[in-house]
Amino acid sequence: MSASGIAARLYRGEAGVDIVGRRKVWFIVAGVAIAIAIASMLVRGFTLGIEFEGGNQYNVPVKVGTLDQVEQAFTDAGVSVKTGQTVGDSQYIIKTELINDAARQTEIKDSVAKHFNIDTSQISDSAVSTSWGGQVTNKAALSLAIFLAAVLVYLIARFEWRMAAAAVASLLLDLILTGGVYSLVGFEVTPSTVIGFLTILGFALYDVVVVFDKVQENTRGITGSSTMTYSEAANLAVNQTLMRSINTGLVALLPVGGLLFIGAGLLGAGTLKDLGLVLFIGMGVAVYSSIFFATPVLAELKSREPRLQQHANRIQNKRVAQAKEQAQRAKSPALDSDGVPVGAKAAVERSELAGAAPRPGARPAARPGQGKRPRAGGRPSGGGARR
Repeated sequence: MSASGIAARLYRGEAGVDIVGRRKVWFIVAGVAIAIAIASMLVRGFTLGIEFEGGNQYNVPVKVGTLDQVEQAFTDAGVSVKTGQTVGDSQYIIKTELINDAARQTEIKDSVAKHFNIDTSQISDSAVSTSWGGQVTNKAALSLAIFLAAVLVYLIARFEWRMAAAAVASLLLDLILTGGVYSLVGFEVTPSTVIGFLTILGFALYDVVVVFDKVQENTRGITGSSTMTYSEAANLAVNQTLMRSINTGLVALLPVGGLLFIGAGLLGAGTLKDLGLVLFIGMGVAVYSSIFFATPVLAELKSREPRLQQHANRIQNKRVAQAKEQAQRAKSPALDSDGVPVGAKAAVERSELAGAAPRPGARPAARPGQGKRPRAGGRPSGGGARR
C-alpha cells in the first residue's frame, strides 16, 4: 500500500474524517432511527413464528404444485396460513394458526390431500403450544440479560465504566434497529432469529473493543499533551481503525450474504433464511454503530470530566493565542539589524536597476569621456580648416 493510500492517510489522521467532532449529527440520526423503530414495534408489532405464538406445522411434498397452490389449498380447508416456505427440493413447510382439536387436524389434512390427489400419509403435521413459546421467550430474554451483564463487567474491568456504558449503548442500538427492521418489513421471528441476535451482539462487541483499545492507547496521559484534546485523540483512533472496521464488516457480511441469498434464495434452504437474515441486518447495523455511535458516546461522557474540560480549555486558549500571534506577525513585518523591513533593501536595489536598464531596442548610451570615432587618416571629424 502506497504512503498516499486512504488507509495510510486515515491512520496518520490526514484524511480529515471528523466523526467525533460531529457527534451531535450522529446522535440525531440515531435518535430518529430509534424513534421509527420503536414506533413500528408499538404499532405494527412483530410477526412471531409458531414457536412463540403456538400453531401447527404441515409438511407437504413439493411434487403437488407450487407454494402458492399449497397455501391456497390450506386456506380453502378453512385454516389461516401464517407462513409458507420451501425446504430444499423435497417439501413445503406450512405454518398455520393453533388447532387443538385432533379431529379438525385430520380434516384439514384430508382436505389438502384430496385437493392434490395424494395419500394423507404424505402430509405430516406437528403442533406447538403457546406455553412452549412463552418458555422460549423467557429464555431468550434471560440469555440477553446475562450477556449484557457479562459485557458490562468485562468492559469495566478491561477499560472503565464510561467505555462500558458506551459499548452497552451501542449494543442496545443494534438490537433496537435490527428489531425495527424486522417489525417494518414483517420478517418472521423464530428461535433462529434469537440465536442470530446473540451472535450479532458478539460481533458488534468485538468491533467496539478494537476501537476502544486504540482510543485508550491514544488518550493515555492526554492531560500532559499540549496539542490534542480527548475528543481529537478519540477521533484519531476511529480514523486509525476505520479501514479495519470496514474490512471486518465486509468480510463478515460476504459469507452471511452467501448464506442468505444463495443458500436460502437460490438453493431453497428455507431453514437458513431466519438465521442468515438477522445476521445480515444486525452485522450491517453493528458496523455503523461501532464507528458512528460508540466512540462519540464515549467522547461525550468523557468531555464532562472536569480535568478533561480544563485540558480542553487550555488547548483552546493556546490555539487562540497562537492565532493572534500569527495575525500580528502578518501585520508587522520582521525588521533586519538596521531596522529596515526584511526584503526592503533588495526591493529598492531591484527598482534602481530596473530604472537604469535601457529600453528594449535602444542604442547603448555613450560612456563618459568617450568622443566620436576619428575619420580615416587619423583626422578628427570635427570642423577643422580645409586645405
